[in-house]
Amino acid sequence: MNVSRIAIAAGIAASTVLLLAGPASAHVSVQPQGEAAKGGYATINFKVPNERDDASTTKLEVSFPTDHPLASVSPQTVPGWKIEVTRSKLPKPLDVHGKKINEAVSKVTWTADGSGIEPGYFQQFPLSVGQLPEDADQLVFKALQTYSNKEVVRWIEEPVEGGEEPASPAPVLKLTTAAANAHGAAADDKSSETGHADDAKASSRTAASSSGNDSTARVLGVVGIVIGIAGVAFGVLAGRRRSA
Repeated sequence: MNVSRIAIAAGIAASTVLLLAGPASAHVSVQPQGEAAKGGYATINFKVPNERDDASTTKLEVSFPTDHPLASVSPQTVPGWKIEVTRSKLPKPLDVHGKKINEAVSKVTWTADGSGIEPGYFQQFPLSVGQLPEDADQLVFKALQTYSNKEVVRWIEEPVEGGEEPASPAPVLKLTTAAANAHGAAADDKSSETGHADDAKASSRTAASSSGNDSTARVLGVVGIVIGIAGVAFGVLAGRRRSA
């Protein structure tokens, strides 16, 4: 009886956790494949779950940040979806690798040409983007999710640091600090090589010193033997003279 009660209580607790955790995480989000480093390029995925039991997601519109425009945006083909990339003129040209860019992608739209994202499923929409800004810690993308029953869910509320998550949060891409430059790595390698060379020289000096010591010891040993033999011979001769 006690075991049954414990099992029932555990089941209720687990169900409650799922009910509480499900809605909080079921929204359009964006994540990088690997890292999204400042000043670099990255592949990012917009993850779109279907939150309705009686309708499919048939359209996704993602607006790109205007305060940090991205000059390069390349979508990956997604089977069952048509892709439209919208570009807009920039108020101020971007300087990318010494080239002036006068327009940038302002929106990407995916439209289902089939059943779309059915209830109980999710879909990922990959993009290659760059050059990521160096003066920002994150990028906010506003998204519109359209269902087959014409309902539109607006994921456009910007999260506030330290505040509660909004009811319809916009996807946020966190940017990481760029890795150390190659010069620093080269300097470390050179320092390492220098250290190894110094160690080799020290070992060579130690070996030479040890070899010199061994040679000296051998010479002294030979001299000692010669002196010993001469001493024995001298003693024998002296003994014979006394006998005579």
